[in-house]
Amino acid sequence: MSIIIDNRTMVVIQGITGNEGMFHTRQMKEYGTKVAAGVTPGKGGQELESIPVFNTVKDAVAASGADASAIFVPPPYAADAILEAVEAGISTIVCLTEGIPTLDMILVKRYMKDKNTVLIGPNSPGIISPGKCKIGVMAGYIHKEGRVGIISRSGTLTYEVVHQLSKQGIGQSTCIGIGGDPVIGLKYVDLLRMFEEDTETDAIVLIGEIGGSAEEDAALYFQQYMKKPLVAFIAGVTAPPGRRMGHAGAIVDGMAGNAALKIKTLEDAGIIIVKNPSEIGQVVNSVLIRLNS
Repeated sequence: MSIIIDNRTMVVIQGITGNEGMFHTRQMKEYGTKVAAGVTPGKGGQELESIPVFNTVKDAVAASGADASAIFVPPPYAADAILEAVEAGISTIVCLTEGIPTLDMILVKRYMKDKNTVLIGPNSPGIISPGKCKIGVMAGYIHKEGRVGIISRSGTLTYEVVHQLSKQGIGQSTCIGIGGDPVIGLKYVDLLRMFEEDTETDAIVLIGEIGGSAEEDAALYFQQYMKKPLVAFIAGVTAPPGRRMGHAGAIVDGMAGNAALKIKTLEDAGIIIVKNPSEIGQVVNSVLIRLNS
């Protein structure tokens, strides 16, 4: 089992004729993702890799029955692309675009309130349910089907953790990069709830970083509602206050959002903390052994 996507998910690619869109569409098809259609305004009627291209998401959904979208649209137009997908009835939107203006995303979030659509990202590497579906840019070959869920703000660290787990024979149920921007769609708490309810996920890995309060919110949710083990790593322990570290959302303002405070909050909630990312696979393995003993 997996969360959000599975082997029935039908994907429309917004921005399919751009370089990024074309390359990753081929990668997703090779992985086995059901790519049903593409969208580029003004290029409707064309085909790419035998995939029909439409001028609008509405037309693409009507013709193909797609229920998920991957957005490879330049930042100035990406917020409108999200809104178009929502209006077309897409239930899962994965926005890969980095650098969407924050005010644009505030408007998107306000518009999406109470809509039956979930947004992953923006500035996300995507979501993968190994062996079933990949929507995004992650390297499919390092993943393995299994029962550990992964939620992360860092694409690179996600690959590292997945590689460690797969090398030890530990598969993943679903891996999700929530994105490193200040305003995003699904957050840790939303996904922890889904993994807790997923009967085929046994344990969860959370990869956090400095900035914001999403990890603290996750700690509170874990303490109140979760029974499955949660292993967490917080990146940015040595980051100086006030300096942005890679992601737009990874900035420490005074004491708020610093790594030490996040780690203490997570530990106090009963979450298993890993301080060296090279040890995450080993720690998850130990947790699974204890679960099965």
